[in-house]
Amino acid sequence: QSSEYNILVIGVPNMGKSSLINSLRRLHLKKGKATAVGGEPGITKAVLTRIQVSEKPLMYLVDTPGVLPPRLGDVEMGMKLALCGAIHDHMVGEDIMADYLLYTLNKQQQFGYVQRYGLGEACDHIEAVLKHVALAQGRTQKVTVLTGTGECSGGDLGIPGQLQPLLTLLLHPPPSPGNVNVTMLNYTAAAYQFLRDFRAGRLGRVTLD
Repeated sequence: QSSEYNILVIGVPNMGKSSLINSLRRLHLKKGKATAVGGEPGITKAVLTRIQVSEKPLMYLVDTPGVLPPRLGDVEMGMKLALCGAIHDHMVGEDIMADYLLYTLNKQQQFGYVQRYGLGEACDHIEAVLKHVALAQGRTQKVTVLTGTGECSGGDLGIPGQLQPLLTLLLHPPPSPGNVNVTMLNYTAAAYQFLRDFRAGRLGRVTLD
């Protein structure tokens, strides 16, 4: 008598449910992936048809969208879920998440970021860390200032020193009127890169709990 197993795979978003199904299918059936995967929540948008992952015993898995409680009463739990990619970054804020990540790394004495971004020592100030991230990864943006002509580079700026080129223009205005393109560090992009490096394991093996 043959037995058939049908198993529903459930869990929080972006925790590898689809990757698990594809891995089991590849391991036991030597077949390619049957369900889409990605590094952000919401790739699986509906309960899919069952996917065979084994012949003996005959086993099917059903992929499902990630689920979370309607409300997260614990703010710290929400931050940990966000850092793991279970919640879209923009819903929390990359800068807030980066600040909490730095706090967690320092608390656990995980100082891999110091060497990776060229800091002299561990730092508690997220602005200083993001400045080094932006410099190391080339995260810059051009801002147009309606006070003069030419270009001004602010590649070595920090917070609050990020306003330095604007102050320079006020103190030493260009000889003729017009627009000035100021190159400034992109701290939002730097925060996102900081999060990506953590999720990719480039800052070390870190457990949030």
